Amino acid sequence: MRTAKGPPPQQNRYRELSGFLREKFGFRVQKIPLDAGLSCPNRDGTLGFHGCVYCDQLGSGTGAWARGLSITQQIQAYLDSPHRPRAGGYLAYFQSFSNTYAPLEKLRSLYQEALALPGVVGLCIGTRPDCLEEPVLELLEQISQRAMVWLEVGLQSAHEDTLREIRRGHDFEVFKLGVERASARGLLVCTHLIIGLPGENRERVRKTARMIAPLPISGLKLHGLFVLRGTQMEELHSRGLYEPWSLEEYAEAVCDVLELIPHSWVIHRLCSDPDPSRLVAPAWMLDKQGTMERIRLRMLQRDTWQGRRCPKQ
Repeated sequence: MRTAKGPPPQQNRYRELSGFLREKFGFRVQKIPLDAGLSCPNRDGTLGFHGCVYCDQLGSGTGAWARGLSITQQIQAYLDSPHRPRAGGYLAYFQSFSNTYAPLEKLRSLYQEALALPGVVGLCIGTRPDCLEEPVLELLEQISQRAMVWLEVGLQSAHEDTLREIRRGHDFEVFKLGVERASARGLLVCTHLIIGLPGENRERVRKTARMIAPLPISGLKLHGLFVLRGTQMEELHSRGLYEPWSLEEYAEAVCDVLELIPHSWVIHRLCSDPDPSRLVAPAWMLDKQGTMERIRLRMLQRDTWQGRRCPKQ
């Protein structure tokens, strides 16, 4: 990976997850999205019952657990699909809701079930920063001694007013402490940010990037805010109180963020991939390839790259 001293070649303007995994394993590795049937403190009444304003009843997941599919069955169904390209190995991605939010033994059983399947070389655990109890971090540390573990921690924004507005139920300090504790155990931490949140503009997105850049983070996943059916965002959108960002605005903000984070961070994703049957707006997010092409074009036009404006390298 090039440093911020000079522009990298076009295909290497940010550090992609696919390349990182090939470096580590020597073969192609893919993520398999999983639904473990877990909940969230924003859903079970601990903090609230309705979730974040953009989250629907599936919690960014597939609903596979509710359809009676175990972790083993979900992985097997993914592998058996004729439409899936083959890979040398797989990361079991516990995606839906908060996947460190359950009794320790239940989590242990879920993680071990996934890792026991042939070809699974590691875990990606999606969760919240306020669901990182020490026993769970200790369990993940133990697993990381024999398999890759990415802890994917949602932040979305570093601004306290935005966090309140979107009903996250935690502040930036909770996120910071959670990241530091997880990193101290040797876990790879991937932070999730959402671009286009209500009341935010490019400067606020840049400030979030500057605030997280000094933290012991290893990866980043960017999402554009999209409106799903059955969410509070749909209500706000229908009343004319929220308008999604345009593709041009989004591409520029992605470039801004990439410039401000360390070049060593692994980029897990640069755009969202919403379910067409649940999407209200914006329609441009259904063209993932077109969105990625626009982001890459803007990086080329701006002659910029990951870490270019980041003081921590």
